[in-house]
Amino acid sequence: MELTTVWFCLIAALWIGYFALEGFDFGVGMLMPVLARDDRERRAVINTIGPVWDGNEVWLITAAGATFAAFPEWYATLFSGFYLPLLLILLALIVRGVAFEYRHQRPGATWKGWWDRAIIIGSWVPAVLWGIAFANIVRGVPIDADGEFTGTLLTLLNPFGLLGGLVLLALFLTHGAVFIALKTDGEIRERAGRLALPLGSVAAVLAVVFLVWAQSLRGDAASAAVFTAAAVALLGGLAATALRREGWAFVGTFAAIALAVAGLFVAIFPDVMPSTTDPAFSLTTLNAASTAYTLKLITIVAAVFAPIVVGYQAWTYWVFRKRISVHHIPTDELAH
Repeated sequence: MELTTVWFCLIAALWIGYFALEGFDFGVGMLMPVLARDDRERRAVINTIGPVWDGNEVWLITAAGATFAAFPEWYATLFSGFYLPLLLILLALIVRGVAFEYRHQRPGATWKGWWDRAIIIGSWVPAVLWGIAFANIVRGVPIDADGEFTGTLLTLLNPFGLLGGLVLLALFLTHGAVFIALKTDGEIRERAGRLALPLGSVAAVLAVVFLVWAQSLRGDAASAAVFTAAAVALLGGLAATALRREGWAFVGTFAAIALAVAGLFVAIFPDVMPSTTDPAFSLTTLNAASTAYTLKLITIVAAVFAPIVVGYQAWTYWVFRKRISVHHIPTDELAH
């Protein structure tokens, strides 16, 4: 296998990890006002992702860095053409991260209320915009002979792109509800369990429409198989939710998101950014790649450090695996 293909697969794996992991903590942030009735419940909901949310964002940073190192042409076209959506995502992530740290610094309800809104908005914005961005990568965007994006923001707001935003939003909401049901106890768990099934049903309908559309645009037999596996995983997760088997439900939604994203990468390969102007102008794993020496060097670095990062994050999830309930939250307003 050529190193360009290896790095395409590695970058796909990083995005899969990012969406499958960050997806549930986006969902938790979006569902906080729905599932939490008072401050102690909101703190319990936040604490379900408190030890892991920042680690989940490492997958995004690594994916962007790997794209820059392995496929600089892809990075340049993507980050210039999608500049405004990516800027909004970055700002939302910054505000959201600050909100997690600042919320507990003062006891006032007004203070906490504003930071709660920041968490909610900072979770909604990336969920929708990532879906729009990736849908447009699959659909293709106007790229000229020099590899430059020639469209506008309105180019990205096409029906397929907007559907992609809704699909990812619905999947993250479902993933978040299942995660909260898995990680909490008491009334919050009950509310999350009741909400997960209708959310998942909506997500399933939207996802099937989107994946069939994506398959018709750019898919082949391999992507069809992966998309089918994603649909089966989501249905399995919903069945487990109905049976109150939260662990298996989380496995199902996790696998559904991971397989759906994998299918999108399979569908576009060997392109990395298809061109709607002329297929000959598409960026591919060959014409967008770094030099052979650079690819060899970063492969060695990745082989050394990637297992360390994955192992550390897996250990973090293991350490903080137990359920959280309101009884674990101190009544002291300054506690966190």
